[in-house]
Amino acid sequence: MNSRTDFLERRINEELRKVLVNDEPRSLFDPPVYVFSLGGKRIRPILTLLAADLFEKDIEVAVSPALAVEIFHNFSLLHDDLMDKADMRRGSATVHKKWNTNTAILSGDAMVIEAYKYVARVPEKYLKPVIEAFSQTAMEICVGQQYDLDFEQRMDVTEEEYLTMIRLKTAVLIGCSLKLGAIVSDAPAQDAEALYQFGINLGLAFQLKDDLLDVYGDFKTFGKKPGGDILSNKKTYLLIKALKSSNELQKTELYKWLTADVFEPEQKINAVKNIYDELKLKVLVENLIEKYYLASLDCLSSINVSEARKNDLIDLSGQLMHREK
Repeated sequence: MNSRTDFLERRINEELRKVLVNDEPRSLFDPPVYVFSLGGKRIRPILTLLAADLFEKDIEVAVSPALAVEIFHNFSLLHDDLMDKADMRRGSATVHKKWNTNTAILSGDAMVIEAYKYVARVPEKYLKPVIEAFSQTAMEICVGQQYDLDFEQRMDVTEEEYLTMIRLKTAVLIGCSLKLGAIVSDAPAQDAEALYQFGINLGLAFQLKDDLLDVYGDFKTFGKKPGGDILSNKKTYLLIKALKSSNELQKTELYKWLTADVFEPEQKINAVKNIYDELKLKVLVENLIEKYYLASLDCLSSINVSEARKNDLIDLSGQLMHREK
């Protein structure tokens, strides 16, 4: 990140350190504080602040919606980990592992409520559109998560269904982050919508990049061992495309690993990855990522502010596309 986004990240972290630190009982509020302490890229709240800056507004007006977005994002990860029975998040124990399932459920609920309290801090004239955008996004994320759960039971998920799911589960929060910054900055409606669509396309590219990194990422830079999606039979774009494009031999091999109850993890990862390589799926997904990334830049170019003011958003989006973790 550049010096500007570094500053915004520090600003967000400074405020996050104050969230729920003095509330009682600590048994309810220590888990969210723990989650915030694990770090993260803070991409979504940074985008909210950059959106405000885009329209030459003091970023302080966007700090409370930025925090709402980050609190909600971390809630969604907490409950996601619980549903996935994940042991680790950002190199540390997940909340349900460090505490227990009931604590994870209730602490997550408290985080949603806290997010709405931060939404409610925006100036009154922005409150209705901000709550409407935030609530719609929150519900869409739940829909996306349900689709993701439904896909676990299916072997016939289509590419279109998958892209719809990641748009709802991942991209809409990135789009909303930007839109909230635009709303509280008195941006024209068409510019706020263009910024939202910039976020949607960026979010789709971001998630597809995550899918690639989970298979092809370097452990040293990625921060976790690649192959987790393969081991859990996650219906990623790569797997969906492989099931559709494979020949009979490859399909038989894929189904063998997808239905195996007992297997050597490394053997399964290598076998499935070999099929992805044979089908040249890495290049195919990279091309799709590029398509959405270029679409996001088209949306950004349509916004009626000087090109110079867009540089931080362009830099950040470029870093997200070329990241290795």
